[in-house]
Amino acid sequence: MLDLTVIILTYNEEIHIRRCLENVCPIARRVIVVDSPSTDRTVEICHEFENVEVVVHKYPGNQAEQFNWALDNLTIDTEWVLRLDADEYLTPELVEELKETLPVMGEAVSGLSLSRARAYCGRVLHHGIVNGIWITRIFRTGKARYEKRLMDEHLSVEGEIVRMKHQFVDDNLMTIGQFTVKHEGYASREAALLLDAEFRLTDTGAMPEDHGEEVGRKRAQKARYARMPLFWRAFGYFLYRYIFRLGFLDGKEGFLWDFMQGWWYRTLVDAKVLEVKKACGVWGKKAGRMSAAEMMKARNDIKNYLAAMYRIHI
Repeated sequence: MLDLTVIILTYNEEIHIRRCLENVCPIARRVIVVDSPSTDRTVEICHEFENVEVVVHKYPGNQAEQFNWALDNLTIDTEWVLRLDADEYLTPELVEELKETLPVMGEAVSGLSLSRARAYCGRVLHHGIVNGIWITRIFRTGKARYEKRLMDEHLSVEGEIVRMKHQFVDDNLMTIGQFTVKHEGYASREAALLLDAEFRLTDTGAMPEDHGEEVGRKRAQKARYARMPLFWRAFGYFLYRYIFRLGFLDGKEGFLWDFMQGWWYRTLVDAKVLEVKKACGVWGKKAGRMSAAEMMKARNDIKNYLAAMYRIHI
C-alpha cells in the first residue's frame, strides 16, 4: 500500500463516490472525504469502506479554499497527497506506475503531473481537445497548496514537478439535465473570471512563478479568448474543437461533448457577461479607455451585482 493520502471533495456524489473509492482504497494508506455536506447517500456510502474518513466542512464557495482548509486543518501523516474528484479514477496502468515510482521518487521531486483522459456518455473520447491536458494532482505533504481562484484552480508546488506516463479518467455519470444545471453554476463563475480579467476586479489573476509552463500556456490561451468578441468566440471554439481538432471522429458522444461543453456552455458564459455589463452600464465601453473614476465605479457595480445576483464574492 502506498504512503499516500487521497483527499476527495464531495457534495451529493452518490452516483460517483463508490466507483472512486473502490479505485483508490486498495492502494492508498488513507482516504479522506471532505463533504460539504451532502444531502444524498454520499456519506453513507463512504462509511462502507474501512480506510475512508469523512470530515464535514461547509463549502466556502470554491474548491481551492475547501482543499486548502483540508491541508491546514487535517492531520496528514503520509509522505504524499493525491487530490481526486469523485467522478474521477486512476487507470490500472497509472496505479501500477505509481506503485513502481512513488516509493523511490527522488527528494527533489515535490509534485507529479498526471494526464487527464475524458469520458462522456459512456465513451472515452480521443479527439477534439481532450488529450494533452496535464494537471498536478500528487504532491509531497507540506509542499503545495491551491491558489485562490473561483474555478480552474492550480496547485502551487515548492520543488520539481515530473510527469507520469499514464492517465487518470474524468468520467462524469450525470444526466444531461444534471449536466446543464451544474454548468449553469460554472458559467456564473467563468463569467466572473472573464470580467475580472477585463476590469481587474481582484488580483487573483496573477499567476505565481511556480505554476509551471503548462498552466502558463493555458492561462495565455484563456487571455486571448477573453479578448475575442462575445458569442462569436463560443461558435469559433466549437468549430475548432469539432472540425479542426477532429472531434467528429468521436461519434455522437464527441458531438455532444463539443457542443454542450464547447458551444452551449461558452455561449451561456457570454450571455452572463453581457447581462452583467448591461446591468452595470458598461456595455459597449472599453475598460482601457475609462477614466480612473469610471473604472472604480464599474468595478464596484460589477462586484455588487455578482454578489447580489449570483452570490459570487470577489
